Amino acid sequence: MSLFFALLPVVLGVPAFFEAYIYHLHMFQLNSYHNDMERKWLWKNKAAVLRLFLPCFLGVLLTVLGNLLFPQGAVYVTGSVFSLIFGGLALFFRYRRLTKKAKKPLVFTDRVKRLNLTSFLIFGAGVLALFLIPGFVKGDFVKNGWWALVFEGTITGIAPFFVLFANLLNKPVETGIRNRYIKEARTLLRENKNLQVIGITGSYGKTSVKFFLTTLLSAKHNVLCTPENYNTPMGVVKTVRENLSPLHEIFVCEMGARRVGEIKELCDLVHPRYGIITSVGPQHLETFLTQERVRKTKFELAKALPEEGFVCLNADSEELMKEDYKGRQVLYSLEGAGRGDYHAENVSVSSEGTSFTLVHNEERADFVTPVIGRHNVLNIVGALAMAHELGMSYEELYPQVRKLQSVPHRLQLLDRGNVALIDDAYNSNPTGAKAALDTLALFKGFRILVTPGMVELGEKMEECNRTFGKQAAKACDYAILVGKRQAEPILQGLLEGGFPKEKIYVAETIGEAISVAYSLPTGGEKPIILLENDLPDNY
Repeated sequence: MSLFFALLPVVLGVPAFFEAYIYHLHMFQLNSYHNDMERKWLWKNKAAVLRLFLPCFLGVLLTVLGNLLFPQGAVYVTGSVFSLIFGGLALFFRYRRLTKKAKKPLVFTDRVKRLNLTSFLIFGAGVLALFLIPGFVKGDFVKNGWWALVFEGTITGIAPFFVLFANLLNKPVETGIRNRYIKEARTLLRENKNLQVIGITGSYGKTSVKFFLTTLLSAKHNVLCTPENYNTPMGVVKTVRENLSPLHEIFVCEMGARRVGEIKELCDLVHPRYGIITSVGPQHLETFLTQERVRKTKFELAKALPEEGFVCLNADSEELMKEDYKGRQVLYSLEGAGRGDYHAENVSVSSEGTSFTLVHNEERADFVTPVIGRHNVLNIVGALAMAHELGMSYEELYPQVRKLQSVPHRLQLLDRGNVALIDDAYNSNPTGAKAALDTLALFKGFRILVTPGMVELGEKMEECNRTFGKQAAKACDYAILVGKRQAEPILQGLLEGGFPKEKIYVAETIGEAISVAYSLPTGGEKPIILLENDLPDNY
């Protein structure tokens, strides 16, 4: 019987560690494999970290003290306690993984596989160390097996930091692989001598402008663009290595950044000739700290352009216009006559689509597009400005604007039978959220807002979410907020805006929120659901 109590917790310790490790590996991937971002996440979610660490720590402490003070009978107590701890942790993480469907599941990339290999080697080294303990193998396992419990309890309790340590050990290997891939991408770009590169950056709007511009230019050129929201060095490198061919004439490259210098790093990689800066806003203030640093980083693109190049700037972005840039610039704006070289007039937005007049110097051109949202007119004008400056005529651009489609998860109108869903789930920001609410207000029917609010706004996060709540009070008939912690400022804003408290529901998950939205009585009106932002699993 004593052997059973000695072996059972040791066996249960393996799945307990494995489940905890997989969960924190997933969070590490969502934090872009950055140790500093993961540490911030761990601090922000320290309650969850302590729920893992404390029972393991207490189990280890009990095991050590018990076997030092009461070596004869400790196996029954420590075996029972650790069986409960390991069994409980394994079941908890397993149940969580099976029942709480991840919005963005763990992807077993080559990098994750290398992390797993390093973690396995560390685990193996720990097991080997156990076998070096005198009497552990040939002696009495009932007497000496508690060392295995101490080892398993320790590595399970520190599983979040175990992942960080494995990543730290892998850094030289990852740096070597990264540099090799970057070198290959640079060679491919250099060999394509006639390729013109257009860099696009901004706090928001850059992905939409990228896809709009690619559609416009495709009428006349063979165009490659970075897919989805690929905007990091390795995302760009992957695009170049896997998709660039000698036939491509233009490469439209989205450029993202969380820190000063990251746009310059991308420019040093692809060497853009032209650029578009869509906006400067409070996105990623947690890492940038100030909007001035955001602006300086975005203008790293403009400063990297050659003399014959130019940059298109959104003249409606006040923070963007604060920069004293001396190079050639083309300004665009939304109904901003006198502020932009290109601006829109007579903007008409409905649930069916959008029409507007593009004005450039003395020229006027009328455009119609199925894309909805007033702010998308600004994005289209930015794309039109670049395409026109590169030599495309309005006659070539008319049919292309009619072909434009909403970018997935960016104010995308989806028909769900009896329900209209406005999917604006990607990376919400104050300007985009306001525009989404304005679009929702255009629809006739029972208007439902589903949102967890906005993140990564630094000290402005609470203020921006409260303002968003006040704006939402005027645009929707029912509000479903996701996550109690995130929802509080929005809830306050809704109430301050005079929104009825009985028409507010706080859900735990986005799935629950959508289910509630579909089940609401609408009095015979067609439900229109605006999904504004959808936070990943690490929020």
